[in-house]
Amino acid sequence: MAQITAEQEAVAIRRGLSWWRLLLRDPIALVAALWLCLLALCVLAGPELFGKAATALNLRARNLPPGSIEHGWLMILGADTLGRSMLARLIVASRNTLSIALISVLVAMMIGGFLGLIAGYIGRTVGNVIMRLSDIIQSFPSLLLAVVVLYMLEPRVGNLIIVLAITRIPSYLRVTRAEVLEIRERVFVDAARALGGSRAHILFRHITPVVAPTLLTILTVDFAIVMLAESGLSFLGIGIQPPEITWGLMVAQGRNHLSQAWWLAFFPGLAIMFATLSANVLSNWLRIATDPVQRWRLEAPKGGDA
Repeated sequence: MAQITAEQEAVAIRRGLSWWRLLLRDPIALVAALWLCLLALCVLAGPELFGKAATALNLRARNLPPGSIEHGWLMILGADTLGRSMLARLIVASRNTLSIALISVLVAMMIGGFLGLIAGYIGRTVGNVIMRLSDIIQSFPSLLLAVVVLYMLEPRVGNLIIVLAITRIPSYLRVTRAEVLEIRERVFVDAARALGGSRAHILFRHITPVVAPTLLTILTVDFAIVMLAESGLSFLGIGIQPPEITWGLMVAQGRNHLSQAWWLAFFPGLAIMFATLSANVLSNWLRIATDPVQRWRLEAPKGGDA
């Protein structure tokens, strides 16, 4: 047993190194991954480190333009109409913006993936009922559904996550069901069934690992979509409410000052653009890296490789 564990550990290490080497061979994907890692650090530690700076008023620095460090290095991106540091507010706002998007897509993936597994493997009747529920959700435009629900409910973080997760469930459900319908006919599934494996064992031990890379790719794409949706709802005033801040809310607060202080809306919008772009680039890299048919594109030697 110790020998098997050591072998599994060695395989895991080699696999991890292989993924790291593949990422190093794609500079654009590497930059996107590093940027998302930096954003993750901002989410984890930003409010604790810069929370006070993000709310500290300094009327002498009202609408301070970018590039000035007269009032400290945190003013490098300028200040808002109350003299609060734009850099500190961007870092603090990243927690709400990114955590809402990440939790929403994780919840949608778990619920949609689970329902997709059942719809694709259990039976036609159960599958049809689940798919009709998916059709009902998809019959409403996602943003319109979110607007209606958040107008009826209090625009809190929990309600926002629930609404955004519900709108993304059908995409995971349909993809999972389609893959399960194909995978369940493969030889290894027949072998597991012949050996007496239960439905739950076959689904979660044999089928789920095959479907997981596809769901991970969809998650990275949905992360960008949901982040844009959250920013749009906050911009419309039905998302996160002050004194909490998100990038979308910062854009909304700065739109009335574009002629005098363009940076109030520009930098939050730039943060949203870079985060969504990085997520899309990384999702494209993951799609190729997890596909054995296309993985050679990342493994092929570059012009300067030996």
